Amino acid sequence: MFIYVVKLGDSLFSIAAKYRITMDSLRIINGLRTDRLVPGQDLLIPSNVYIVQPGDSLFTIARSAFISADSIRLYNGLESDDLAVGMELYLPPREKYPEEGLSYVTPSSPAQNVLNIETFAPIIQNFGVFEYHMLPDGSLSTLDDEQLISLIWNNGSSPIAVITNLTEAGFSSQLTFQVLNNPSLRQRVIENIYHLVKSKNYAGVNVDFEQVSESERDLYSGFLAELRRRLQPEGFTLSAAVPAKTSEDIPWLRGFDYGGIGAAVDFVFIMAYDWHEAGSAPGPVAPITEVRKTINYALTKMSRDKIVLGVPRYGYNWTMTNGEVAGASAFSVSNAYATAMKYQVPISYSEEYQQPHFTYWDETGRRHIVWFEDVRARAAKYQLVIDYGLRGVGAWQLGLHFPQSGYLFREFFSKRS
Repeated sequence: MFIYVVKLGDSLFSIAAKYRITMDSLRIINGLRTDRLVPGQDLLIPSNVYIVQPGDSLFTIARSAFISADSIRLYNGLESDDLAVGMELYLPPREKYPEEGLSYVTPSSPAQNVLNIETFAPIIQNFGVFEYHMLPDGSLSTLDDEQLISLIWNNGSSPIAVITNLTEAGFSSQLTFQVLNNPSLRQRVIENIYHLVKSKNYAGVNVDFEQVSESERDLYSGFLAELRRRLQPEGFTLSAAVPAKTSEDIPWLRGFDYGGIGAAVDFVFIMAYDWHEAGSAPGPVAPITEVRKTINYALTKMSRDKIVLGVPRYGYNWTMTNGEVAGASAFSVSNAYATAMKYQVPISYSEEYQQPHFTYWDETGRRHIVWFEDVRARAAKYQLVIDYGLRGVGAWQLGLHFPQSGYLFREFFSKRS
């Protein structure tokens, strides 16, 4: 399997013919809704044989196939790097890295629940079922999750209850302050989480408290340590989702003590995305430069086997007026591709940030700027997980369609149970 980037003049037919595969196989693996490809669009090619094209080198072929040039030389008995157009090269399989991550899923219709779990259970060990939130009196909200829990267990994976500080207004630092600063209320929340996990047959808990204030920094780490002491004797796991940070010099992230949180939980899900988001100027959502800095910083505070790298299955579409952002919304990787194909605009790729982007004008004449995650961007992050020897990788969230993600995952990883 390898990545092909569409060039001007390409068609689905010409690409299929070039690599001697069927058009249907290209449509299926890439989730194509139309054959109207655009330059810069990346496609996964489902073949382990590469047919050399004009301009190819051993380096570019190896890069597109996520393997080393040395392995191509070895398996094909190459005595030099001189390649002839039309030469067939066998692409040997990568050694699979055993990982144990966590990805988030939201309860849906019974049929959609079945589709989501049966699709992803072969490659995902922990499903974070999103979400239960704390209420001001220390109780928890309700969730229709019984079918989803059973499906996850029956497909050989572990259901994890996600506990948040969400309110109708969003993630609430005030709610967190109220609970963490009241010992009896804090203990009530811990007991309610324990009874939820036990009564619903969850395998563990993922705490996703966001916008924690610096004043609650130690209280939050202490809360997680208390919760773990309650859960661990009965074999329940505890993890925490944390925002990406590259130092302690970011004022709005000082409420998250990577060292204290890492010591208190079994593993940490680092939300390595949203460097640019709906409330910001347009830009890369998950730039590899910042992701790498985040990992480097995290490794000064916790062991590598505690780190799950969180990756996005979405991008943002910013609407511009007179050069200023008029509004923005998140949408899935699949919808990002579909938008570029609908408006027939080329997709550019930032080598610095390892992120794709494009610009288009809608029917009303308004300019839009889109940044998102594609196959190339995702492959770069998967390689980071392996290079750094991290515990695993996880995604927000599985209901957002990213058609090639599962196929790509299998090229890099095996599921560590």
